[in-house]
Amino acid sequence: MYAQCPDCLTVFSMDTETLAQARGHVVCGHCQAEFDALDSLSGQLPPEPFQRLPARMRAGALLPRVESAVYRPRPEQPAFAAEPAATGSGEDFSQLTFSPRFARETRRGGAPRWPWLVACLILLLLLCAQLAWAKRDDLVADTTAGPWLRQLCAGLGCELPLVQDTRRLHLLARDVQAHPSVPGALLISATVRNDAAFDQPWPVVVVTLSDVDGKRLAMRRLRPSEYLGDGTTSAHGLPAGGNAALVLEVEDPGNKAVAFEIGFE
Repeated sequence: MYAQCPDCLTVFSMDTETLAQARGHVVCGHCQAEFDALDSLSGQLPPEPFQRLPARMRAGALLPRVESAVYRPRPEQPAFAAEPAATGSGEDFSQLTFSPRFARETRRGGAPRWPWLVACLILLLLLCAQLAWAKRDDLVADTTAGPWLRQLCAGLGCELPLVQDTRRLHLLARDVQAHPSVPGALLISATVRNDAAFDQPWPVVVVTLSDVDGKRLAMRRLRPSEYLGDGTTSAHGLPAGGNAALVLEVEDPGNKAVAFEIGFE
């Protein structure tokens, strides 16, 4: 494109960037005059000789209509709209165009999440209950969790299983003598105390007889059913902090037995 300075009639080559900077107003590089390049803008030069480029009619003239489009942006698609590209053989779903808002609306309008949260919570509670049942002995024997669990179980009307801890069983007194009514037998009496904070099942009592050199001559393991005559007492266990008197009958190994020991399993 070309434009001509009206003062010195110098013709300049123009480009769209130069014209767009000040909407056509430029300064002549020859005489420094300011002029509107749009008044004489021409797409090509007329044949020489010429003095002036033909002036453009701008005031009151109809606006020109442009027809040769080289690019047109695609209109924005509404939400949830999909526009398949039509082909001669059918529909091509590879060219589907989705609005970015479609994914957000789909997520908001999907199924509620609370059933999944409730199901996960129930599964978590079941897992905790299973772990608690597997570690029930340790929990009941624990000094912090044990009393709380016993109170909770008492309120629910249930009964916790008895937990055994023979380290908290202490022998307070013991005595051995010949059995008054059974020949060749010994009668052993012992008093045991449960120092645990919880009831314990009756232990297995181990009686060991030894000679003067400490050599073991005989050993007897007595289950609760063998030294307790009452089955109800055996079922309830040894109360926490309580004492119990045990009477044991064992075979007399002879005069060599001068010492005996009592242990609990």
